[in-house]
Amino acid sequence: DDVGKVLEIFKGLSWYSLTVFLGLALMIFAIYPLILKMFVRVISYTGFFKGMSPAQTLAFSTSSSAATLPVTMECVEDNLGVDKKITSFVLPIGATVNMDGTSLYQAVAVVFLAQLHMIDLTLGQQLTIVLTATLASIGSAAVPSAGLVMLIIVLQSVGLNPAWIGIILPVDRILDMCRTTVNVTGDATVSTIIAKGEGLLNYTSGRDTEDTFDPNYNA
Repeated sequence: DDVGKVLEIFKGLSWYSLTVFLGLALMIFAIYPLILKMFVRVISYTGFFKGMSPAQTLAFSTSSSAATLPVTMECVEDNLGVDKKITSFVLPIGATVNMDGTSLYQAVAVVFLAQLHMIDLTLGQQLTIVLTATLASIGSAAVPSAGLVMLIIVLQSVGLNPAWIGIILPVDRILDMCRTTVNVTGDATVSTIIAKGEGLLNYTSGRDTEDTFDPNYNA
């Protein structure tokens, strides 16, 4: 009956949202710190998130990498010690093209919508989704819900109905807030790595040998 179908859709949306949340959490709390541990090391796990918390909070509330950009630059420069030469070049570009969270969200959304309509995706279609979601995320504007618009392209790339995006609209706002936070954190991670490589990283706060990624680091 109709009630059963509605409940089934909401159940699917719950699992879809949980999957996206877990993927974004993995990126922000595991993958980015691991990359920092490999390439930077002198910035502590807690120090990085403490330094970026103002930008992450604003990104979560505005769902816009562009609106968060000034605060992101301030956090990366003042709290992480990245030189302004790096932040003024890397972060504006990152706010436009570095949309890791958006790419993950789009790929999961397409697979969810296909499964909801009992459509089996071939390996070729799945690879197409990965490629198209990556390219579409790069082309997404740094404004709220821009990724939802670009999702139409990803759906069409594998022959799915673009109108299906209406199904995920009820949960898109909260997911948009979370993926924007991931995008901003990714921008900060990349700029920190580049600054380290160029010798323009001067991290001075929270230098505790027990907290840093580098156990041999001495303040």
